[in-house]
Amino acid sequence: MALNKNALIRYKTIDKCLQNNKRQWTLNDLIHACSDALYEYEGRDVNVSKRTVQLDIQLMRSDKLGYNAPIEVYQKKYYRYANDYSMTDIPLNENDMNVLTETVEMLKQFKDFSLFSELGGIIQRLEDKVYTEKTQSTSIIHLDKNENLKGLHWLDELYQAIQKKVVLDITYQSFRASASNVVKFHPYLLKEYNNRWFLIGRNHTTQVILNFALDRIVALDYDFRTGYVKKDFDADSYYKDVVGVTVNRERPSVVKLWVNAANAPYVRTKPLHHSQRVINTLEDGSVEVTLLVKLNYELERLLLGFGEAIEVLQPQRLRKRLHFKLKTAAARYGEPLAERS
Repeated sequence: MALNKNALIRYKTIDKCLQNNKRQWTLNDLIHACSDALYEYEGRDVNVSKRTVQLDIQLMRSDKLGYNAPIEVYQKKYYRYANDYSMTDIPLNENDMNVLTETVEMLKQFKDFSLFSELGGIIQRLEDKVYTEKTQSTSIIHLDKNENLKGLHWLDELYQAIQKKVVLDITYQSFRASASNVVKFHPYLLKEYNNRWFLIGRNHTTQVILNFALDRIVALDYDFRTGYVKKDFDADSYYKDVVGVTVNRERPSVVKLWVNAANAPYVRTKPLHHSQRVINTLEDGSVEVTLLVKLNYELERLLLGFGEAIEVLQPQRLRKRLHFKLKTAAARYGEPLAERS
């Protein structure tokens, strides 16, 4: 079983290397990459021989594993994919389709049980995948995703680090910083917000909870000597009073909003926050709602996105901030472009 697991780690590592076509990969490079990956997953040195990686490449090229990877050698020493290929994107074969079909049908029997309520979307996506593969037609379900989003390649490594409780040395550069710096970090949680991923955890030096956008991570390293600490952190409690990912030390404020009649149904059916309450419905169809949230950047962005459809009634400091931003935006639109340039 260990041999099978090690082989899968090597295949995945070789695949990840060859997807990076900005670098030239020799056989020795692939051997070192596989050795590093096995050390990371196993926590011990594993001797990966030249013959082993050559056999891995041969198997990946063949249809024995269903990969049919288009690995080619160029300049007699470098390896690469002949086209835009990834092992994770290989099509499903007929046996895979039959297994998936049976699995979907089995899961659908349990969809009404509260224990499985969160599987609803997953089952529908699986069903859609089976349908499109079988009929060779376009997908019925379309998920919002950004193919050009940076930093997604860190997801698997960070997931493994959280799962195995490993301290990280993260080289990070925020948008405001002129240079990157290294932070020793205890990772706790991966969080997605507004189609962007964030790593949440504790700064080793200051013990402060921080969030790092994955697209601003420059490099990762592992610190196996420092003990991993996870104290007093509960994700549900931590984000209970927050829109987005920015958590400050302020107490939650009661935010009172007016929403015009055209947008009232949208706000009713998709609340801006789980604390949202409708407190008044006016004669013209508009509504007044309240939220109990901490004031942060993401809340402001959310409210500004509604434009004239939402008005902040309280607190005054949030109303003043949005008023200033909207006034500045209106002034920009009122200024002729020729004058500005």
